[in-house]
Amino acid sequence: MRVELTVLGSGTSLGVPTIGCPCRVCLSSDPRDKRTRPSILLRYNGHAVVIDTGPDFRFQAIRAGLDRLDAVLYTHGHADHVLGLDDTRAFTLNTNKTIPIYANQSALRGIRRIFQYAFDGYAPFGGVPSIEDHLITGPLELFGLEFVPVQVLHGRLEVLGFRFGPVAYLTDYSQVPESSYELLRGVEIVFLDALRHEPHPAHMTVAEALVEVERIRPKQAFFTHIAHDLGHQETNASLPEHVRLCYDGMQLEFDVI
Repeated sequence: MRVELTVLGSGTSLGVPTIGCPCRVCLSSDPRDKRTRPSILLRYNGHAVVIDTGPDFRFQAIRAGLDRLDAVLYTHGHADHVLGLDDTRAFTLNTNKTIPIYANQSALRGIRRIFQYAFDGYAPFGGVPSIEDHLITGPLELFGLEFVPVQVLHGRLEVLGFRFGPVAYLTDYSQVPESSYELLRGVEIVFLDALRHEPHPAHMTVAEALVEVERIRPKQAFFTHIAHDLGHQETNASLPEHVRLCYDGMQLEFDVI
């Protein structure tokens, strides 16, 4: 099975450029320095699955030419990962389709609170997302592809990364529990949180992310959830050849046997 992965967004919670910031990265003319909130899209077997729907999801979906959506997986319930959920209604208007969403307990609780109007069954004028929530309790199969949840810690918050075939996607974390490394054994491509060079209590620095690359030992690593501290070109020039910053619109393909 051939899977096409598109990076919908590679930025941190404030996005890049950041509002009101005159720094050189925010003013950069390099399109790879324009970063919307973090999300990826997987297309395979005629289906489309998204991990996280942040505030930029409408723009991201249009930019990616997304004309269908079959499921959404959530890493956690923070605003920069869930606030675009309402825009999933564009894929269900005037149809009987319901989009399944999958998350852990804390994320589902937050989503239900923010989007209460989508779950209370009262929509006299329509215009609400048609979604059905599911609790992630272990690996799940969606349209022929298995998604294995990988628990990581975002400060003290339990967050989910996901492994699918030879690829793993981990964003918004500062610690990987020992038990989760076993789930990453043999991964060929990994996406890792690498916010900036300066320490942060809930995110990895570039140096810390490089240590994770050495431990996981993928063939290729991409850093995501990138702040405006990191310019794309100069940061890549300082990284090992098999490690790169990802960027909005980046695509790659891989096979799942």
